[in-house]
Amino acid sequence: MIKLKNVQTEVDAGYLYKILAENEADPDVAKIFHQMSDIEHSHAIAFMESCKLDISLLPAPSGRAKVLKTIGKLFGYDYVLGVLLDTEKSLASSVITARRKNKLPDSLTDTAHVSILTNILNSNKKMSGSNLARFEKRHRSVGGNALRAAVLGGNDGLVSNFSLVMGIAGATGGQNTVLLTGMAGLLAGALSMALGEWISVKSSLELHENQMQLEMDELIANPEGEEQELALIYQSKGIPEVQANKMAKDIISNKDMAHSVLVKEELGINTEDLQGSALEAAFTSFLLFAVGAIIPVIPFFFLDGAQAILISTILSGIGLFLIGASITLFTGKSVWYSGFRQLVFGLAAAAITFGIGRLIGVSVN
Repeated sequence: MIKLKNVQTEVDAGYLYKILAENEADPDVAKIFHQMSDIEHSHAIAFMESCKLDISLLPAPSGRAKVLKTIGKLFGYDYVLGVLLDTEKSLASSVITARRKNKLPDSLTDTAHVSILTNILNSNKKMSGSNLARFEKRHRSVGGNALRAAVLGGNDGLVSNFSLVMGIAGATGGQNTVLLTGMAGLLAGALSMALGEWISVKSSLELHENQMQLEMDELIANPEGEEQELALIYQSKGIPEVQANKMAKDIISNKDMAHSVLVKEELGINTEDLQGSALEAAFTSFLLFAVGAIIPVIPFFFLDGAQAILISTILSGIGLFLIGASITLFTGKSVWYSGFRQLVFGLAAAAITFGIGRLIGVSVN
């Protein structure tokens, strides 16, 4: 069963890498994606053969993979790359478990997919320094995936406000006080999230801007030293010395490009990530939290008492399940398992606060 699941995983990965290749404007990067697609396809065939299955019965891409393709069309294919690379650790873990269970030797070619990508890049003599930097920037931006932020932001708002609403409903019996409390919880939580995001982004921008200015000063004062330093960085990644020196020389010849690459390589800062607005980040955080937080409050605009509590629970339960199911885009786990897990935890939290609210309400009365 584990091997068959891995077959589907490899099929999906090959399919998604092919989608990335077909929609990549840079021919060198597209070639890398095509190579990765071929690698994943060969893994799928190897798993089929190890299961003694007819390779002509290789499964088609799953619904999850097709949803990711649609997301790529709507929001850009970097989202697909982000999700794809972000699942590599879980893929590696499942492959290692399957191999050890069947007493097979570990193989880096089956597990270290990100390393394979890096090796392909390093062995590609036609890969320019700017393309390598761009690809690595996209690779490292996985953790900042906006789609993930949307799911988790909505989850924070829903779980926290659902628990708050149920606690007050338990204490008051679901009267109109719940509506006021729910809206207050929505605004307080969303404003807190927005302010926290604004401070985080603003302070990060200010710190990075100061570091980038220091790097520019070093570049102006000692360009030869910076060129040598950059060449050594590329050599440490496994790039041959001659190619590394050429890449560094080409990059240093353009001061703006050199500055961008140096702050990325030396400081770990991607200049494209600094183009966002702190206010925009704050507003987005506010909105994502509010979308989730409004769900349990909606029935109390029109109803009160037990009926409002029941409908609020049903709506929140549906929201919890959908959020849990959405998380599988990043984890690759079962939709039903993730959805029901999120539902159970969310309902448990709400039930606890409802019970506490009921006890407090009875005590007050």
